[in-house]
Amino acid sequence: MATTIKHCFCGNGFTFEQCCQPIINGKVDAKNAEALMRSRFTAYVLKNYQYILDTYSSAKRTHITISELSDSAQDTQWLSLQVLTHHCQTHTAQVEFKAFYQVHHTYYVMHELSGFIFESGKWLYNHGTMQKGSGEFSPERNSQCLCRSGKKFKKCCGM
Repeated sequence: MATTIKHCFCGNGFTFEQCCQPIINGKVDAKNAEALMRSRFTAYVLKNYQYILDTYSSAKRTHITISELSDSAQDTQWLSLQVLTHHCQTHTAQVEFKAFYQVHHTYYVMHELSGFIFESGKWLYNHGTMQKGSGEFSPERNSQCLCRSGKKFKKCCGM
């Protein structure tokens, strides 16, 4: 029996079926770099490393393997995504985001400015530059939980 995912992992407010699933499954192309960024985050949550590899630019794709992607994220639990900015031109775009994740019992934030290119009729990830504030992160106990459960951190993942 298939499991229904109520809210998409990318945090866009839509269901998975309405948001990232059709992009990840190849039914539709990402309409812009932000949609691609959100689908890539969701693919990391789902450990869909083939999709992640397929959405690198052709220049970058030749230098990375599925096993490298899998190995680098083996103990990582991706929790939430905040897209901060999205700037798009005809064939290039930038998306600034913060991705929150956990490795064992330690929380981290990855603050990145990502570059995308429009190649062969699709948006593809080309490069990323880490921004100030990336690294270990200590959530406030009374803040909203990073997993988007709607609970306070201390009553959810911070227990």
